[in-house]
Amino acid sequence: MRTDARVGKKIAKTSGFAVILVTAVLALFALPAIATAQVTPSINPASFRLPELGSRENFSATLQLLILLTVLSLAPAIVIMMTSFTRIIIVLSLLRQAMGTPTLPPNQVLTGLAMFMTLLVMGPTLERINSSALQPYLSGGMNQTQALKAAEGHIRDFMIRQIEVSENEEDVHLFHDFSGKPPAKVWEDISTMSLIPGFMISELKTAFLMGFKIYLPFLVIDMVISSVLISMGMMMLPPVLISLPFKLLLFVLVDGWRLISQSLMGSFA
Repeated sequence: MRTDARVGKKIAKTSGFAVILVTAVLALFALPAIATAQVTPSINPASFRLPELGSRENFSATLQLLILLTVLSLAPAIVIMMTSFTRIIIVLSLLRQAMGTPTLPPNQVLTGLAMFMTLLVMGPTLERINSSALQPYLSGGMNQTQALKAAEGHIRDFMIRQIEVSENEEDVHLFHDFSGKPPAKVWEDISTMSLIPGFMISELKTAFLMGFKIYLPFLVIDMVISSVLISMGMMMLPPVLISLPFKLLLFVLVDGWRLISQSLMGSFA
């Protein structure tokens, strides 16, 4: 009986200590909220107004960050649609297929090489955009609409120049006529929405023509190796297994990567 009484007293003391501890913790969490509620001044809804977003000074940093993230998410599509990236990456991919190494070089290597070559080709256009659109906007000399219009003009000039060199004006007129607008007499009559898909089709056509020329020497090697194997009675031996070393040797001896890079970057006007 005495033992049970002692245990009951210990339990009662422990329960009382736990209640005191929980009360103290709740009080510590409640005090900052009470103090904040006492210090925070009341806001009059009638005097609260949103800042004027028309001026660059009042444009909130949050909205600028949101616009920046939106542009970054659309950057891959912009790079593919309106620059030289489409032609370069397709030609490099066709070269890899022609050599018989569909996984070498890896996609990351080809994409990185295509990106740097795109920056070199687009360098003059990017410099004009920086000098006539970006820097005036950052210095306050023009608003966002004027800066975007100026940058769009330089991008349009690049796309139009490539279409004229490739003589693929019919591709642009296809999309312009499908939009239901009157026939265009000058490039200014064609909207950017019609110019971009026409430019992409022109780039695809040019890239496939270049890929066909690259394929020919490797195709000759495959045909020669196949003929030799058949004449020797080795029909069970895959010709690709024998022709791959000869393809690599030929490509290295003629300095193929330099020739391909030179041809690609030199194909842009």
